[in-house]
Amino acid sequence: MLEIEDQVSQLRGLTLLEEVPKVIMTSEALEDRVVNDFFAEYTDEDARQDVIIMALLGLLPADFDLKNLYHQLYSEQISGFYDSQTNEIFVVGGNVFGINEKMTYAHEFTHVLQDQTFRFEEGLNYTDEACELDSERCAAIQALIEGDASWTESLWFQTYATRSEYLDFLKTYTAFKSPVFDNAPSYVQMDLMFPYEYGFTFVEFLFEKNGFDSIDAAFLDPPVSTEQILHPERYPWDEPKKVTLPELENTLGETWTLIDQNVMGEWSTYLILSQAYDRDHRLNDDLAKKATEGWGGDAYAIYLNELTDEVIFILDLVWDSALDADEFEFALTKYADKRWEVDSQPIAGQPTWSGRGETTLVFQEGERVLWVIAPNPGLAEVVFEALK
Repeated sequence: MLEIEDQVSQLRGLTLLEEVPKVIMTSEALEDRVVNDFFAEYTDEDARQDVIIMALLGLLPADFDLKNLYHQLYSEQISGFYDSQTNEIFVVGGNVFGINEKMTYAHEFTHVLQDQTFRFEEGLNYTDEACELDSERCAAIQALIEGDASWTESLWFQTYATRSEYLDFLKTYTAFKSPVFDNAPSYVQMDLMFPYEYGFTFVEFLFEKNGFDSIDAAFLDPPVSTEQILHPERYPWDEPKKVTLPELENTLGETWTLIDQNVMGEWSTYLILSQAYDRDHRLNDDLAKKATEGWGGDAYAIYLNELTDEVIFILDLVWDSALDADEFEFALTKYADKRWEVDSQPIAGQPTWSGRGETTLVFQEGERVLWVIAPNPGLAEVVFEALK
């Protein structure tokens, strides 16, 4: 481990400022640590509300056991991690510390160097509280952090792995199985991999400009949207436009509670259109990417009726141009055609669909597109009139 630390520090060009405790555990003990840490903050009610929301967006079935999936995923996937709260590295230990363990350690030690140099909390404002207020910004920062660690890990492998370790890696990679992940809904798979896959591509783009100096500069001026991660050439100049939504609890009545309000972003909007749980509701990938590429900014809000578990979803988007808005509105109506039946009585003259206890409408004006899903036409009209 100490040898890998020296190698990673030299490759990454960052200096370890203080020693970090290394906690070596069995895979079972590590799994318990990760699961207990996660579920200490993720309650049954959190999971229930997440499923209600994801089902409304067509990404999960209404009866999906999300908490159990997370438990199984952590049990299957974890092999080590850096805890920025306790400043410790946790790694699986056993009879062998082979190439996979070494690569994991190179990755996690990169996180140590990042945190000590740029400070996740103080420097990047990458905290639970900040991420609750702006999940889109935090998704971009996570992609930078994981992309840098994955890039450094691959560079370490190319530089220091022996021929026998290279062959061991190929053998392990070929035989590796992850049945829980492989059978998870595609939305979950893609969202979990976003910071690693697209973060890697983002960091690679920066590295080709001026090596790790460009990556260090990104930590000092972090990306602020998944749009910048998906399109690195737009970093840092293409910043999101701010969209605000009014509070509607008084308009809707006392049984309705605002349970979530944030920014959806280009990535999640793309996932909604392309990764529906029901494959018949998915747009083809090219259409979904083209429709969401001109994203300029958005705000969403989700209201829950605590008596009936009914949900209202509002997504208010602005696009880089009226043409971009046209392309998204076209794709969104195609998506709606797949999920619902066209309503013979449109609300306020706007395209409207109904089905399975839901009413949805789409409104476009210039660079703006408004999307509403409500339990019935009456509530959909109330929301639309309050927002149009």
